[in-house]
Amino acid sequence: MAPIRVLIADDEPLILAGIRAVLESAADIEVAGTAADGAAAVAEARRVEVDVALLDVRMPILGGLDAMLSLPGIRVVILTSFGDEPNVLRALRQGAAGFVLKSCAPEELLRAVRAAHAGEAFLSPPVTRHLIGLVGAAGVEEAERRRSAAARLSVLSPREADVLRLIAEGLSNADIAARLRMSEPSAKTYVSRVLTKLDCTNRVQAAMLHRDAH
Repeated sequence: MAPIRVLIADDEPLILAGIRAVLESAADIEVAGTAADGAAAVAEARRVEVDVALLDVRMPILGGLDAMLSLPGIRVVILTSFGDEPNVLRALRQGAAGFVLKSCAPEELLRAVRAAHAGEAFLSPPVTRHLIGLVGAAGVEEAERRRSAAARLSVLSPREADVLRLIAEGLSNADIAARLRMSEPSAKTYVSRVLTKLDCTNRVQAAMLHRDAH
């Protein structure tokens, strides 16, 4: 199987080198190129074949969120130093496949790249918790929101409800499978089924709906 070709863009040389070292430690991932700003990342993506781009949210000339608009067909994971990054909503609306803290464990970064390549969304747990709280604090009255969310969740089977709870905790398909003692393909099927039943376009929307109901 061909390795996942990753482009890394970060204006801090030490951070970029660290991320590159983590990715190069994985047999299934290849660093296709690096860049120190968003404009250079876009140019590099046009020069080499790229499957996944890791883009720092704040860079000179062109930030990661603006750069991703010029990377059609490439799965983008946004990198940030802050768990309460206000641009997370914009990133998700623009179709980012993930939002990861630079302080995350190496294995979490690898999971984010693999999830993005597989067409899944991945957010560092602190980012998921912040996003749920951020969106949950706005909108309709609490009681009405809870009733509406609970009604939507009532279509789920007990097993699907368990899967939704773990999605809300920020767990990956592999972690859900381990927690519920099922195969990873089964977990992926359950996640897809939950999103379809709840009419959610991504895992974050499902997690916010779970939060509203509880």
